[in-house]
Amino acid sequence: MRKVVDSTEPPSVRLGAPMDTEQFESATTPDDETFRLENSYTLDAAVDGTVMAKAGSMVAYTGDLSFTGQASAEGGITGFLKEAATGEGTPVMAIEGSGTVYLADHGKKVQVLTLADGDAITVNGEDVLAFDSGVDYEINTIDSLAGSFAGGFTNVYLQGPGAVAITTHGDPVVVEPPVSTDPAATVAWSDTSPTVEVNRSLSDMVGQESGERYQMTFEGPDGFVVVQPYEEL
Repeated sequence: MRKVVDSTEPPSVRLGAPMDTEQFESATTPDDETFRLENSYTLDAAVDGTVMAKAGSMVAYTGDLSFTGQASAEGGITGFLKEAATGEGTPVMAIEGSGTVYLADHGKKVQVLTLADGDAITVNGEDVLAFDSGVDYEINTIDSLAGSFAGGFTNVYLQGPGAVAITTHGDPVVVEPPVSTDPAATVAWSDTSPTVEVNRSLSDMVGQESGERYQMTFEGPDGFVVVQPYEEL
């Protein structure tokens, strides 16, 4: 089941068991049947059927593969990110056939996660690189952040089983709730859901919106949040 959801709150994360956060903290990740790291910045995806990937992320491929853009955000696997207020979406593509494709995204580091059956993670839409076609996903927006991000803050809820590849600017940091984060630096979270708080005492002295004015606050005894040393506006 794959669907697009527009809402002010992300879906509750449903986990069969806590995810292994060491997947983020290790320099390399174990090889998966579909995904493995060619290097820190390039994903090697073995395609035998269908793999979903961020449009424009292919840098090379071998074998008999076809690439079909999925620009619409309606139904099935035809959509990925909500169309931004500018009219420019960030679509995915379906990679079909048999072969190997190499994927990368603007020199960002790649992390490969293995989701067990029932495992789930919510990822900033800009940071999803690829996922198995068997991974269920829902697309959501946090409309309360629309003033800071064009089209709102879009995130993708991914539920296993299957492999997921995400990207980060630099090495990510994994923190446990309770914690507050800058939305522009927040990559992913699991087994916790954020609320958005506004610090109206902060003003920008150069006439632009201060990113620190908005915070995502994660509460609860479980879960983790992934942040990167970069504000991705």
